[in-house]
Amino acid sequence: MLRYVVALCLLAVSWAQDCQVANIQVMQNFDKTRYAGTWYAVAKKDPEGLFLLDNIVAQLHVAEDGTMTATAKGRVIILNNWEMCADMLATFENTEDPAKFRMKYWGAATYLQTGNDHHWVIDTDYDNYAVHYSCRVVDEDGTCLDGYSFIFSRHPGGLRTEDQPIVTQKKIDICLLGKYRRVDHTGFCETADTANPEPSV
Repeated sequence: MLRYVVALCLLAVSWAQDCQVANIQVMQNFDKTRYAGTWYAVAKKDPEGLFLLDNIVAQLHVAEDGTMTATAKGRVIILNNWEMCADMLATFENTEDPAKFRMKYWGAATYLQTGNDHHWVIDTDYDNYAVHYSCRVVDEDGTCLDGYSFIFSRHPGGLRTEDQPIVTQKKIDICLLGKYRRVDHTGFCETADTANPEPSV
């Protein structure tokens, strides 16, 4: 019995170490110029609080001086029942690791997302898929207490069949397998912008 308990304790310790934020591996030899362009969110792990729901499309831009910015659009519900399409703007600050950025939201977008989030690129082939990760709050044991993650595709129809096993393995690597939900693209933002334009947030 004692041996069984010890084994369980060791397993728990091993899991905590594997899932510690500091141990998460990001994309090696990351090239942000190739990463730039249009990405469609096809799945996401939600954080706590208000967040983009679906119809999420991100546009990443890299300036001549290497500065990276992003605009994103997606459906949100605010004030309990007001459904709208939110336009967001973010800037990225480089860190020592080329695949790890600090991301700051500007304008009214700060009401939808907290400022200075992490933007880690876990993996991408640049042409088809990308796995994003952000931990907002690290727990005492080093694991993520509150965070979120996007699975992006270059294709609005979703991931290619050959990319799915790779993305699934990355979900396992960042300890988020089974915690994602599908992100639908129904054309809501295009319809909303045409029918009743809202100010950008």
